[in-house]
Amino acid sequence: MKNLKSRYIGYTFLLTIVAFSSACKKEYLNPNAATAGDVLTSAKGLTGVTVGLQKNYSTTRAGILYATITLNGLTTNELISINTGNTNEERLVAGGVQVDGTNSILLNVWAGANKIIYDADNVINNAINLPDKNYAAGLIAYASVFKALAVGSLSEYWEKVPAGTGQNVTFISRADGYNKAITTIDNALAVIAANPISTSFLSNIPTGVDIPSTLNALKARYALFVGNYSLALSSANAVDLTKRSSFTYDAQNLNPIFEVATSTNNVIQPKNINLGQTGTNIPDGGDGRIPFYTAINTTVRINGFGAGTFTQFPIYLPGEMTLIKAEAYARQATPDLTSALTELNKIVTKTAAADPFGVGAALPALTGPYTQQQLLDLIYKHRCIELFMSGLKLEDMRRFNQPLADRKRNFFPYPFAERDNNTNTPADPTF
Repeated sequence: MKNLKSRYIGYTFLLTIVAFSSACKKEYLNPNAATAGDVLTSAKGLTGVTVGLQKNYSTTRAGILYATITLNGLTTNELISINTGNTNEERLVAGGVQVDGTNSILLNVWAGANKIIYDADNVINNAINLPDKNYAAGLIAYASVFKALAVGSLSEYWEKVPAGTGQNVTFISRADGYNKAITTIDNALAVIAANPISTSFLSNIPTGVDIPSTLNALKARYALFVGNYSLALSSANAVDLTKRSSFTYDAQNLNPIFEVATSTNNVIQPKNINLGQTGTNIPDGGDGRIPFYTAINTTVRINGFGAGTFTQFPIYLPGEMTLIKAEAYARQATPDLTSALTELNKIVTKTAAADPFGVGAALPALTGPYTQQQLLDLIYKHRCIELFMSGLKLEDMRRFNQPLADRKRNFFPYPFAERDNNTNTPADPTF
């Protein structure tokens, strides 16, 4: 991660003085620091804030990346809690009413996402005033990646999401949240189409993120989640599947899955060699993705993208885009089951050597014929395996109408930090 370009990190502190859930903000001012106006009107200051978005999202136990993987994995039976002393993880495993607004993992997702949205908006709204439009385009596009990820995280776990940031904000539906993420992405794509991202901007941010492909990949993901299958298909087709787009790590910024879980074996681990799947969703014998994602050391342990201190973590997998195409073909108004099976077989037969991240099932092709429901069932099965520990399974379980009994919660209660400070906070879901 090249220290997340540490020469810029100091500039993020001005925006980090806002300690908040989306409802409550307090300012802690340093009289010797630059003013927020200075930071938000210079390319150097805005770059610092933008680099800080990636650091806040992708590192540490409090970051959204770790929190969403843990929240999702424990709720959907991908993962187990190793230590009964980890109360918040244990309550997610118990599920139901044991998960309430005091849960710190929930709060890490909620507060972290709202903080990223706030900072990203500052970058997006101020970068347009810079004289170097190509550098500004990079700032807007890069900040939009993290804003979209943050809005998407809120929309996956809560029935309603804040309409903005600040005090006593109102709420919108989760579908509107996903569409808001798409609107953010569309703006970014329009900006970089008009003014290509400058090489000077790319040299000032961490390596690893392919910005145009990432924007299109996230657009495809969220379009699928709201049932806009034609948009999901066209957006997935716009992604270069030969490229990697990932978070990179170094000695100062460690892979959070390895740092917290893999290296300690004291927090979370895979539930079993079947990735928590049961019945017909159990992986096929010889599926190459099982030894990729898991390792056996007396018990089943994390491997894959949590294997090492510096292991890169993908923002999206190329396989996700192929599975989006398969599902979009199968679900569109006039289902194209032939094309859906073709795309699905690209995942089923893909070898590790043919995948930019080394994820490959290397199984024989499925032959069919299949009904629409049979194909959807197979797509769900292979999403669960291909996208293990990606933080997407809970959304998949809802979309594919999996039994409620197979997950610990369907949606989550709002953190008390929000409810206690925002009279507009909606009622908590019953499950």
